[in-house]
Amino acid sequence: MTEVQDLAAFVHRVTLADAGAEAIDRLKIHVLDTLGVAIGALDAEPMVAVRGLLEDLGGTEVATLIGGGRTSPDRAAFYNSGLSRYLDFMDAYLAPGETNHPSDNLGAVLAAAESVGASGAEFLAALAVAYQVHTRLADEAPVRARGFDHTTQGAYAAAAGAAKAMRLTTGQIANAIAICGTANNALRVTRTGSLSHWKGLAYPQVSKEGTFAALLAARGITGPAEVFEGNKGFKETVSGPFTLDWAGEDLERVRRVIIKKHNAEIHSQSALEAVIAVRARFRAGVRAEDVASIELTTFDVAYSIIGGGEEGDKRTVATKEEADHSLPWMLAVTLLDGELTPAQYEPARIVADDVQQLMTRVRIRPDDDLSARFPEEMPARLVLTLTDGTSFEAEESAYEGFHTRPQSWAGAERKFHALTTPFAPAELREEIVALVRGLEHEPVTALTSALARVRRERA
Repeated sequence: MTEVQDLAAFVHRVTLADAGAEAIDRLKIHVLDTLGVAIGALDAEPMVAVRGLLEDLGGTEVATLIGGGRTSPDRAAFYNSGLSRYLDFMDAYLAPGETNHPSDNLGAVLAAAESVGASGAEFLAALAVAYQVHTRLADEAPVRARGFDHTTQGAYAAAAGAAKAMRLTTGQIANAIAICGTANNALRVTRTGSLSHWKGLAYPQVSKEGTFAALLAARGITGPAEVFEGNKGFKETVSGPFTLDWAGEDLERVRRVIIKKHNAEIHSQSALEAVIAVRARFRAGVRAEDVASIELTTFDVAYSIIGGGEEGDKRTVATKEEADHSLPWMLAVTLLDGELTPAQYEPARIVADDVQQLMTRVRIRPDDDLSARFPEEMPARLVLTLTDGTSFEAEESAYEGFHTRPQSWAGAERKFHALTTPFAPAELREEIVALVRGLEHEPVTALTSALARVRRERA
């Protein structure tokens, strides 16, 4: 058997019973979190544009769009994944050489599951498969240092999850994974330099392609059987050598996936906790003109990706995409406003003088000792110095939602309601929460029917 066939055998074999009670509970929390983030993005300008395109294109009405309407499964996967990704408020998985966002797979799995009338239990099992494949490839086959985006590994996860949800055979699953993995090797330039809308749409593209690959495989289309180990395959050209024994895998990795507390790039979360801790010492808040400097010492991955390291300077910020990947901007606005939510990403707030000026007084450096503690911790040490010479310090290494302090159901519901209240009345919001909480006992169409009744515009 080839390696993709071994992977396909795992995907076909596992059921929800291969995840323990805690893992299932965690997975449902992540589903609720992802749906809340998706609903909160319904009126985002790029998503409105995508919605308009899909309406122009049409498509066989098989899968539901969040906010109403139906289209083909691959197009629904793109749109719903785009919604869950746009705010940059989704979950994340931290590995030593890679960070990814397993919730990006929900759009593909949901569309695939609905297209075959799957049960909620089948949907959860398929999503758990996508989480397992995505996270384990991040562990063993990181690609960021080689110039590829984490969506590259996601191609295998999205196809695996969609194929599982569609109840494909082992051979068909292998072909779906091989097709999608071969065809979707994305460049890391997606998240370096001046950022574009594609930062939030790169994984929706993979969700679309993973779903389409599963549809192709269901019709008998084959893919390269040696996609991993073959001549000019994934290992030789993209990841380098690695070993993964899929026969020994389960569905427990979701327990290591973390949820964002702040609407910001994942590696910023503990730094933002530190700046909020410092700000709490000022009853009347902090004015930009009173701040001489903000000095942050953190781990090397945070510095490299969002702090001005190898992925480019982060002090030119004019768009939402640039703002949520600029640690200087995020620290500045959080110090001034006391929070970082979708409201801080309004265009006028992004370019406001106080934020832009304070951002220039932020200094960030990596530290070897702090870097050694990642990814088991996310250490950040912050020193705020005022113009009168007074200094305040705070250090944080985790937050509510990190794997050492998992998100509770109550916390998940608070975040869900905060994001979705403008788009859904209380009765509908409570219905969605209840459906997710007992999803293994419901048909997946019960959930998609509720999601179709969410408004696409704020009340």
